[in-house]
Parts: sequence; structure tokens; C-alpha cells
Amino acid sequence: MLPLFALITIQTSFDGGSLGRIEKVSEVHFRLGAKGDVDQDKRNRQANWYYFRVDGAKLGTKLTLDMVDLPGEYNYKPNRGAIQKETPPVISYDNERWKHLETFTYDADEPKLRLEVTPAAARFWIAHVAPYTNAHLDRLRQRARRSRAFREEKIGKSVQGRDLFVWTIEPSGPARKTIWLMFRQHSWESGSSYAGEGAVLELLENESLRRGVRWKIFPFCDPDGVARGNVRFNVHGYDLNRNWDVEDPVKMPEIAAQRNAIRKWLEQGNKIDLFYSLHNTETGEYLEGPPGKEHATLAERFFAALISKTSFHPSRRLTFSTASTTEGMRGRMNVAQGLYNDWKLPAFLMEQRISFNEKLKRLPLPEDRIRFGRELVAAIRKAVE
Repeated sequence: MLPLFALITIQTSFDGGSLGRIEKVSEVHFRLGAKGDVDQDKRNRQANWYYFRVDGAKLGTKLTLDMVDLPGEYNYKPNRGAIQKETPPVISYDNERWKHLETFTYDADEPKLRLEVTPAAARFWIAHVAPYTNAHLDRLRQRARRSRAFREEKIGKSVQGRDLFVWTIEPSGPARKTIWLMFRQHSWESGSSYAGEGAVLELLENESLRRGVRWKIFPFCDPDGVARGNVRFNVHGYDLNRNWDVEDPVKMPEIAAQRNAIRKWLEQGNKIDLFYSLHNTETGEYLEGPPGKEHATLAERFFAALISKTSFHPSRRLTFSTASTTEGMRGRMNVAQGLYNDWKLPAFLMEQRISFNEKLKRLPLPEDRIRFGRELVAAIRKAVE
């Protein structure tokens, strides 16, 4: 006779998998620590990511999984952590189709997020948000390569030797405008990659969006972090969005490769009519324009187009970036600030919430992000016309 409970195991040994400590309270109760991620100074701990698999669960028997070790630090200020009641996890039984877990409670005192799962299969996956791994990107690459409009250029390698790319989607007819898109500067922000996939597919399928416009794309800025299940920093602890005023090809080869690709493009006499980097955050959603007010008209058009054409639901009005995210500290410019500082480019940074979206009337899932990516390129096209 089989025992009432088979041995339940919790695994993270796969692309993007991440947990800290695993404590077994009982056969059906585990405390799971968020591994977190710290910068080069061992500061600014970020615990925005977990992704694990449960094996050996008994069908119909409730499991209690407590997510703990949540507090961290952001911009050198302590916080209670990004994992809260507004950010329930997603669950999947095939590691492809995801839905939000509905049975959970948040204890702000510890803090902890208690998940209660009555499994429909012996194996299932849980994550902070639906993962988008290096394997997902490879599938998109293979699909995109079938189009004659698509070109790929290797621009360098990450710290751990993974290829870094810039993709070009060529215009139909002479190019009057050039737009650059950037996705996945932070490894936990998988919604950015789903939106990037939607954008690429829409551009390849919809010739009207390519008419007179060349699109340049950084599809995956932190492949190492994605593979290792990290949150925000590269192998050496550098933030790939917060160190754009430093060019160090050893400690930050990812930024160095991207900066070099942009520099090369500009030195060849080309222009950039709009640069856009997409991020995810927990509850905020906003567009931040470049510091220089000479791009204010473009920023207003872009903000209006996002609201009218996409699921973008801003939590604040259009804002314009300051000179640095942390005044007085070297290496604290984000990509929009760095590109304006060096080349006066009209560079925008957008944050997209993972919590409830009033336009969608639900928590967003991968299909919503893909749809947003398709809508996004139409909004950008309208803004630059």
C-alpha cells in the first residue's frame, strides 16, 4: 500500500528557477524563501522573483506554501518587499499555460505570502509572474528568421558568454524613421519579453507598420540573469538599467555592447526618432520621458497614443526624467537618462504593473502582454508620424 503522502520535492534546477531556503514544516506545509539579488556593494536587495516546481503532490490534498524572506531595499531605502497581496503568483500544470492562484493570504507583520494549493496533478509550477526564458526567445528567433524583413546581428556576449543581439526589422520602401526598442533589462520582468514578442510578431505580420520605418530591437538584455533566476543585477552585481553612465566591458559587457551598437549606428550618420525601454513593476504604471524638454511634444503624443491604443493605464501623469536616479552617485543613470546625457536622444522608459489592471479588469497574463506588444508598435508609429 502506498503511504498517504508520497515524498514531495520542490525543484528549481531549470532555466529561470529560483528559491532561497526551503523549510519543511510538515508533509503538506513548506516555508520557501525568496532568494533575492543584491548589487555590487551587497546593497539594494531585490526579492521580486521566485519560480519553482512541486513534484509528488497528492491530488486533492491541500498544500500550504509560505513565501518568506521578502523584505529588501530599493534605492538604498529598506522596504517590506515586492511580493505582497496585490501580486498573487501564477500556477501551471504544463509550464506553458499560466493562471493566477486564487487561494492566498498576505501577512504584513512577518511578512509572508501564504499560498494554498489543492493540486490537480502531482506536478505543477509556481512563479511570481509567468516566466519567459532563453528557450522562449529561441523559439521566437526561429519564427522571426522565416521573414525576409528580419535581420539579426550579434553585438557581444554577456558575462557568462551568452550572445547578445540587436534585431532589425527592415522597412518596406525607403526608411524615413528609425525606432529602437529594448526589452528585458531586468531578468525578473518577463512581461517585458512577452510584450517584445508581440511587438516583433506584429511588425513581421503587418507591413503597414514597416512602411517607411526601420525598427531596431534589443530583445533580451540579461540572458544570464534569466537563466540563473535572478532579479535585477548581472553576474557582477551591476544593474543593467541603472549604470548607463558607465561603460565597463568587463563588469558590464551587456551595457557596453548595447551602447556600442547605438554609438555605431549614430556615427554612421543615422538617427533615432524614438527609443523605448519597457519594464515591469508591482503596482505602478507610467511613462517617463527624457530629461530634455525639446522632446516634450513627442512625449505628449506618445503618452496619448499609449492611452488610446493600448491597455496602458497610468498610475500618474507623464513625467520627465531627472539627470540621474540617485543624484550625486556615478553609475546611477537609467537607459533613458544615459542616452539623453550622451546623445540627446528622445529615449523613454515605461513601467507596466503586474497587479490588477483597470482596463483589462483582471490581473495580466502572457496573452495580455503579447497583445500589448502588438498595440505598442502601432502607438509608437502614430507618435512619430
